Amino acid sequence: MIIDFAVTNFRSFRAEQRLSFVSSNYVKELPENLIDPQLPGLDGLKLLKAVGVYGANAAGKTNVLRALNFLSHFVENSATELDEGDETGVEPFVLCAECPDQPSEFALRFVVEGVRYHFALIVDRRRVLFESLSAFPEGVERVWYERSWNEDAGDYEWSPKRPTGFKRDPNIVGYTRRNALFLSTAAKWNNEQIAPVYRWFKQQIRFLRVNADFPPMGPGPTASYMNRGSNERNAIVRLLRHGDVGILSAKATEHQITKEELPPGLPEELFESILKDGKRVEVSLGHRGAEGREFPLRWEDESSGTQKLFSLAGPWLDILKHGFVVGVDEVESSMHPMMVVELLRLVFDPERNRHGAQFVFTTHNPLLLDPTLLRRDQIWFADKDDGGATHLYPLTDYKPRKGESLVRGYLAGRYGAVPFIPNGLLGKEDADGE
Repeated sequence: MIIDFAVTNFRSFRAEQRLSFVSSNYVKELPENLIDPQLPGLDGLKLLKAVGVYGANAAGKTNVLRALNFLSHFVENSATELDEGDETGVEPFVLCAECPDQPSEFALRFVVEGVRYHFALIVDRRRVLFESLSAFPEGVERVWYERSWNEDAGDYEWSPKRPTGFKRDPNIVGYTRRNALFLSTAAKWNNEQIAPVYRWFKQQIRFLRVNADFPPMGPGPTASYMNRGSNERNAIVRLLRHGDVGILSAKATEHQITKEELPPGLPEELFESILKDGKRVEVSLGHRGAEGREFPLRWEDESSGTQKLFSLAGPWLDILKHGFVVGVDEVESSMHPMMVVELLRLVFDPERNRHGAQFVFTTHNPLLLDPTLLRRDQIWFADKDDGGATHLYPLTDYKPRKGESLVRGYLAGRYGAVPFIPNGLLGKEDADGE
C-alpha cells in the first residue's frame, strides 16, 4: 500500500509535489472507501483505496503516473538493464534554464507485509546522488542505509556505520554501480532483507494502459484470467452480464501461432521469437438477440466500449484479488461514465477488495465527482502555472461544504484545473477577421 508519493524536477513537475493516500480526519462519509493498515506508531491512520486526479489537457495529470512508473521501473531494473556509463533515463523539467542540469527527486512511503518503509532517491542523468531506505517495524525509524555522492571524493559515503536491524553487505556495496540502486543490486544478489521491498516494487505496482495514448488493451489478459478456472470465468461472465452490454456468455481460447499465420518478410530473429512464445487469442461473446436467443459475435465485430470492458475486466478483478497498487490514465476512455462508476464501486466494496488494492486514476469526467462514490479527500487536481510547472492539490484545500455540488463547482472553475479559453479556440481577432 502507498501512504504518499512526492516528486521534484521531473517532466512537468518543478517544485516538490506530493500525492497522498492518507485520509482526512475531517471527512467522515464513505468509510468503506478506506483501508485501516494498523501500523505501529500511526494509530488511527486510514488510507484511501483510490485517488482521482482531475485537470485540463496537458496539465500534467499523466505525469503523476509517469513519475511513479519511473521510480518502480528504476528499482526493478537499474541493476540489470543499465551498463556502466548508461544514462539513468530520468527526465527533468525543461521549461527553465537551470532545471535540466539539476537532479530529480522521488520519495515514497509505503507498506509491505504490515511494515512501513520510506524510500528516497535523488538522481540526475548520469548517476544516483542519494538513496535511502528506512523501516518502521515497531513504529520507530530504523535507517537501513543512506548513500550520498561526494563530489570532492568522487565516491559515495554510506551511513549509518552500524544499521539497526539491517546487515549491509560490503560486497554488494562494491557491486553497486553509480547509475544503479543499492536496493536493486542487493535484490539481484539475493539479499533476504531487501527481497520483500524489491518484490513489492516489481510485483505490486501496476499500470493499466487504457487511453488512446497507448496501444489499446487486447483481450489476452482477460482470456488468460478466464482460463485459470471456473471461478474466474464465472466472475468475468457475471461482470459482463451486469454491465448491460447485452452479453450472455463469453468464451476465450489461446492458440500457439503457426508459421502459416505470420506475414512474409519478418526478420528471422523476430520470426523465431514469435513462433516460440507467440499466442493468438480468440474471443467469442454471446449476445442476447431476438426472442431471447443467444448469438455469438466475433471480437472484431464488437463495439469499442465492449472490447474495452472485456479487456479491462480480467486485470481489474486480478488487481482486487491480489491487492495491487495501480495507475490508470483516463479511466473513462471508451466507456460510459456509469460503467466507470461501477468499476470503482468494486474497488470500494470490502468484500471485493479484501487485500488493500489501491488505484490512482486520471480523468476529465466531472460525473465521477459524486459524493456517493468519492470522498472529498479522494479528489485531487493538477494545474499548471504561467511557467509551465504542474501543481498538485486536493479538493479539501477548498473546504467545500457538505452537500455542495462538486460538479458545478469544478465546471465553473472554482477549484481550477480546467481549460481557460476566454476568447474561444480561434480568439476574438480571428473571429473578427483581423
